[in-house]
Amino acid sequence: MAKPAFDVLRALAIASQALGFIAIITLETLMADAARPWQGLTLALMVTAALWIALVRLYRRNKARKAWAARQTARQEEDGS
Repeated sequence: MAKPAFDVLRALAIASQALGFIAIITLETLMADAARPWQGLTLALMVTAALWIALVRLYRRNKARKAWAARQTARQEEDGS
């Protein structure tokens, strides 16, 4: 199974984490101690995005494995008949 040259999910994961950290640092710079709840919310959103991306990746991987298994089964049935 060949891997694509550009992985959209990996780029999305990196971008979401980078934006989250930038937002956390910016909030701390602009709001000082009042930023704590907003930083917590930002961190929660970052974790949610990471989990969603992981689930999508798992779904795609399992879908590809099932398709590969179906092709192997069809090939074996073709060779056997």
